[in-house]
Amino acid sequence: MGRQPCCDKLGVKKGPWTAEEDKKLINFILTNGQCCWRAVPKLAGLRRCGKSCRLRWTNYLRPDLKRGLLTEAEEQLVIDLHA
Repeated sequence: MGRQPCCDKLGVKKGPWTAEEDKKLINFILTNGQCCWRAVPKLAGLRRCGKSCRLRWTNYLRPDLKRGLLTEAEEQLVIDLHA
């Protein structure tokens, strides 16, 4: 009963991502696109679970991810929309 686990947990690495792991994930996604996240670790040669790969890509590695402070135009847009 219940959901299937996201991975088999055996041999899955936990903890901080290394630069090498980031590079492998970025290269795989840019080459093959986003596919079934459950299959990504095996296809990309990573010892992580698919959920971990998805979250790493979505929250840290996406090229279109904006970092840093809001620009003045963005700040004004927030103020205008909030008023």
